[in-house]
Amino acid sequence: MNDKTDLRIIKTNKVLFEALITLMREKTFEKIKISDICDVALINRSTFYAHYEDKYELLLALIEDLKDNLLIELKKNEVDSLSKEYFMELLRILIDHIDKKRDVYSAILSHNKNGIFIDFLIDVVNRDLAKRLKDDQEVIKSNLPVDIITKFYLGGIINIGVDWIINPDKYKKEQILLYLDKLIPDKI
Repeated sequence: MNDKTDLRIIKTNKVLFEALITLMREKTFEKIKISDICDVALINRSTFYAHYEDKYELLLALIEDLKDNLLIELKKNEVDSLSKEYFMELLRILIDHIDKKRDVYSAILSHNKNGIFIDFLIDVVNRDLAKRLKDDQEVIKSNLPVDIITKFYLGGIINIGVDWIINPDKYKKEQILLYLDKLIPDKI
């Protein structure tokens, strides 16, 4: 019985996430009502409230799900040293992740240019960067504070990623990676 319950919860979360994404393509998050979400998801309000306290908790759950997926993908970056190779692999992973979930990201950004999304991307990439920078001998020798290095690269990565989501036809994925390859120094 527990497996069925878990499967039902997973399915309910999926339809609620999809409903929220659909509605965020049409209007701002602030204008979305619980009843709108339930109508699109084809569920009762009582089912919604059995899973979430309000629409903000649903949005946070959606963002946490995206964050968890991205963290798993970033762990696939096997480059240990803080190098151009590491940053290029991080960027490939991030851009591939965004590309696979473009509909979700563009829905969040199309009418909802709020800080939650940017905070999510910054948090995930910052975790990976900080973890790798902390023990990197070259960084230790450079006497540059880890937080300064992290914020410097994060600013560029996040701005390029957000611009690419908002303007998907401006540059192809391969072009962005080529430009970034030219911008990131060989020795960091």
